[in-house]
Amino acid sequence: MEDAAAVAGLLWDRWLPAGVRRLVAEALPQADADARALAVWLAGVHDIGKATPAFACQADQLADAMRGHGLEMRSAKAMGPDRRVAPHGLAGQVLLGEWLEERHGWAPARTGQFTVAVGGHHGVPPEHAQITALYEHEELLRTPGASGRVWRQVQTELLDACAERFGVARRLAAWRTVKLPQPVQVLLTALVIVSDWIASNPDLFPYFPEGASRGDRERLAAAWQGLDLPEPWLAEETDLSAPELFASRFDLPAGARIRPVQEAAVQLARAMGTPGLMIVEAPMGEGKTEAALAVAEIFAARSGAGGVFFALPTMATGNAMFPRLLNWLERLPGVAGARRSVHLAHSKAALNEDFAGLMARAGRVAAVGVDEAPPAPRRRHDEQHRAAAELVAHAWLRGHKKAMLASFVAGTIDQLLFAGLKSRHLALRHLAVAGKVVVIDEAHAYDTYMSVYLDRVLSWLGAYRVPVVVLSATLPASRRRELVAAYSGRTDADPDTATPDAYPLLTAVAPGGGAALYRRPQASARSTAVHLERLDDGLDVLADRLENELADGGCALVIRNTVRRVLETAGALRDRFGAENVTVAHSSFVDLDRADKDSTLLRLFGPPEKTGDRPRGRHIVVASQVAEQSLDVDFDLLVSDLCPVDLLLQRMGRLHRHQRGPGQTERPERLRTARCLLTGADWTADVPAPVRGSVAVYGQYTLLRSAAVLLPHLDGGSGRPVRLPADISPLVQSAYAEGPVGPDHWQDAMKKAREQFERHRDDQAERAAVFRLGDVGKPGRPLFGWVAAGVGDTDDTPTGRAQVRDSRDSLEVVVVQRRGDGSLATLPWLKPDGKNRQRAGLALPQDATPTRFAARTAASCALRLPMQFSGETMDRAIQELERLYMPNWQGKDSPWLSDQLILALDEDCQTRLAGFSLKYGPVDGLKVTQDADD
Repeated sequence: MEDAAAVAGLLWDRWLPAGVRRLVAEALPQADADARALAVWLAGVHDIGKATPAFACQADQLADAMRGHGLEMRSAKAMGPDRRVAPHGLAGQVLLGEWLEERHGWAPARTGQFTVAVGGHHGVPPEHAQITALYEHEELLRTPGASGRVWRQVQTELLDACAERFGVARRLAAWRTVKLPQPVQVLLTALVIVSDWIASNPDLFPYFPEGASRGDRERLAAAWQGLDLPEPWLAEETDLSAPELFASRFDLPAGARIRPVQEAAVQLARAMGTPGLMIVEAPMGEGKTEAALAVAEIFAARSGAGGVFFALPTMATGNAMFPRLLNWLERLPGVAGARRSVHLAHSKAALNEDFAGLMARAGRVAAVGVDEAPPAPRRRHDEQHRAAAELVAHAWLRGHKKAMLASFVAGTIDQLLFAGLKSRHLALRHLAVAGKVVVIDEAHAYDTYMSVYLDRVLSWLGAYRVPVVVLSATLPASRRRELVAAYSGRTDADPDTATPDAYPLLTAVAPGGGAALYRRPQASARSTAVHLERLDDGLDVLADRLENELADGGCALVIRNTVRRVLETAGALRDRFGAENVTVAHSSFVDLDRADKDSTLLRLFGPPEKTGDRPRGRHIVVASQVAEQSLDVDFDLLVSDLCPVDLLLQRMGRLHRHQRGPGQTERPERLRTARCLLTGADWTADVPAPVRGSVAVYGQYTLLRSAAVLLPHLDGGSGRPVRLPADISPLVQSAYAEGPVGPDHWQDAMKKAREQFERHRDDQAERAAVFRLGDVGKPGRPLFGWVAAGVGDTDDTPTGRAQVRDSRDSLEVVVVQRRGDGSLATLPWLKPDGKNRQRAGLALPQDATPTRFAARTAASCALRLPMQFSGETMDRAIQELERLYMPNWQGKDSPWLSDQLILALDEDCQTRLAGFSLKYGPVDGLKVTQDADD
């Protein structure tokens, strides 16, 4: 008990961000002093429930000794299943509540808000029914009869001693009238959990008799030194102007000027009375990421946040963001020259080479002698950085329940949405985000299902007064209002005093509401006029048009809405243009091949100042939606399937993205005008008919509204080009508004499609609400039942992600090759790693544990199978895959491959699975065809 209390004190003093401490302190009469004392006391008494017959009976030898002192109890066998009614957390909550009532005159209605931290210290706050059931089995707390008085005396003496020892005995009277806000209850519960975990670690606090040679202070000092938790970032206000701030924090080229959106974001952050929610709506390429990081620094200095969480839509975007975050940290005051914890938060983070390097730098957690010199930190190779930050993926801050507690985190949006999912140890996820500035990128990318969770999380973030920066290139006004309302907690918040079509647009609101602030900066001087044309859907039609457009060379991007259409299109274009002139990019590649595809696209089609390898002749990239986000690629011509207008605008952002010579003169002459050919629909019908695959992905209603708002820009309308960025907001707001769009003769089809859309949206919202966390309750209301009827444990696995995304369970496999002699090996075409180590064709022995490097390489060849392998087909596929089970690949000796399903391809890189033929290669990825006899 003393260990946990002492750890809580150190965590409070040296690890908790100032903003978290301030939130707790504001709820108590003597502010900081009361807050620290309360945290230490709750950690100290968290295991008082072990002083009960229900718990003590488990160790016969100790139980006999206790009986010798008058503490009678039945044996564990005699108690039977009734013992489950009194888990020691719940028992401790009840005992502490009784003690507050009987010894200190507290009203029963006031105790729960404090004692729930004891009851919930194993991750789930008790429910009312559990509390009632325990009161009906009081013999589990104290043996009836004369021995009951002895039990009560011991429990009271323990709690009296804790109150004196931990400095709250003379404060309890003043706390009787306190109403703790629910966010404060969550934070205190989380702090007790973390304190308990650290104090229960035998590497830090050795058990008796090993630890008996040290006094309490020496033992604590050794444990804390061995734990070596990096302290939180302490940001300081800067008086640098916006241009000076950006020049200092980012590696800007000489003479570079910051963009108006960036300057306006800094000014708005400084103008806000209290850091709160800022929504940045600006075109692609305006530097929103850098603006968010600059605002995060300002918000952190003014709110006491101790870190930043940057949430992105996918693992790929998370991986791309991670090195940018590290580069920013190297230049950030309070981090440069200091030791800070960082984390990449998604299920495949350990395969990321940047993050793996940080993990290698972190040492083992163990207690050290206080007179021993701590091990010297391993030096960085890049010593040219002035006072380089020591950024570590701290060993203790790993695992899906602790990783988000690191100070600086880049990861998938799922990690944030999990804070809105009723699950075990949810309090830890709340503590993790409560101490940070949260940045949410690509806010337009989240559907109704995910938005249900996001809005609830925003409401809790507002209650924690967590500063939030939301970034989007294409955000409907209605969604902007929903985000503001969720965070501010006011549905009557100022609607849009800004014009709905203002763009770029910055919106800010403080926690708890108040008048929203707006800024309407100019877009940068760059603008593009994109001429939009219809193109009939057909492979020959497409090939003929591209042959004409690329007669003098040029680089075209063709974006299809499904992988099947990508592969069909690529096959037809290779027949016409040659395989060497057609590149494929989609999501059905193993991880290493996908990363290689991305780097190849950047090398060939990236910014002119960063690559000299752009194809001189004609080249076509056929891609799925992977081309919409993150990649800074630039093409001369765009062909796109009809899709939601906000996504089409994102795709247009890959067209003439960079200046190539004055007036684009370095592009082929006929491609110096930006043009987008819109296909994937039957344009000859009375109402455009999108292809079936597109309807399955996006829905008929959204596609029809997109087509309707684009009519004035299509060749059949006025022919006016789409002007970027000027037309972005008008198009998005019209497409997502409630009013009718399109010709009169479209309206019947629109009505039918809308009815189907609304049914689907309502179904998404209803299903998402099942496990969604409740809203913030009134101050003083205990967290009893906070995660009742939840999902239990959750993490960043396919099953965990499926709980916050509206996706059917999908199957992930590790792809290897079976050679002619029956042995297994890694795929034969893999390129060497960053240290030039060979990865292709590494042996994977079936009768032994593969080498760590070979296993890691194989794990980096994970592949998510397409939706053909969901439902009943998934069950059949799993049964077939489990036939290839290798015991030596399981368990702690092979953490990379343990519990993985292995898909073994033959020498021709083919196999059959669950009635489908599969073929895989580094050029086209996975091809799936249904067997004729299945």
